[in-house]
Amino acid sequence: MTSASCSVRSVVAGAARVSVSVNGIAIAHDLISREAQNHPAAKPIDAWQAAARALAVRELLLQEARRLGLSPAPIADDEGRRETDEEALVRGLIETEVATPTPDEASCRRYYEHNTARFTSADIFECAHILIAARRDQPEAFAAAGERAAAILAQLREAPGQFEALAATHSDCPSRASGGNLGQITTGATTPEFERGLLEMQTGEIGPVVESRYGFHIIRLERRIAGALLPFEVVHARIAAYLGERSQRLAIAQYVARLASKAKLTGVELPTPGDLRVH
Repeated sequence: MTSASCSVRSVVAGAARVSVSVNGIAIAHDLISREAQNHPAAKPIDAWQAAARALAVRELLLQEARRLGLSPAPIADDEGRRETDEEALVRGLIETEVATPTPDEASCRRYYEHNTARFTSADIFECAHILIAARRDQPEAFAAAGERAAAILAQLREAPGQFEALAATHSDCPSRASGGNLGQITTGATTPEFERGLLEMQTGEIGPVVESRYGFHIIRLERRIAGALLPFEVVHARIAAYLGERSQRLAIAQYVARLASKAKLTGVELPTPGDLRVH
């Protein structure tokens, strides 16, 4: 038994045991407790409740599949993993009963025009740095490292051409072997503090000392290439796939909500059509 399972079981055991059922079919507490391991949450009881909802939805769909007289037709993937009969029933029900609209080009283009930031390539920075490693949980060494970084920066203000030599001598980053050169890095590839420092710098500038989780950085920005908006034709397929998946999720949620509105549920609440909103 895992520690997560023990934690969930202890919470449930200490609380009032509420029966969970769908149209009179009970869902065992032990089954919910095992399912809770697949629903990480800040509190074990939240994971347990999420598991109860997930199993209630599954039971609701299975009941509807059987009511419609569907037969399971399990499929296997390329690695030989095969669906269970119940998984096949749920899939078959969704394929039979849930219609998912296919996004047209106009919808894709509207999404593209309203979300251009998502389709803009990252900025590229060519830069070098000198790292003076330090840890905040070692206050004296941390303060000394900050003073050392400030002293090196003062030297560079007087003689910027000494950057490579000072990096080779003082930097705690492996890049010291190449004069501190980091090559090309993109937005999101470094720590937020380092990136903010780059964004505030001009090409050719040696910036002020930047503090990050790794210590103190003295950065020189060699070149910055601004990101560019990718053409619609390049991202059309990606947008269509995203919008199609979003439409399918919404269609399934609406279908489940309709079933839930007609079902007799005990110990669990599921959304009904009026609870759903299109985003």
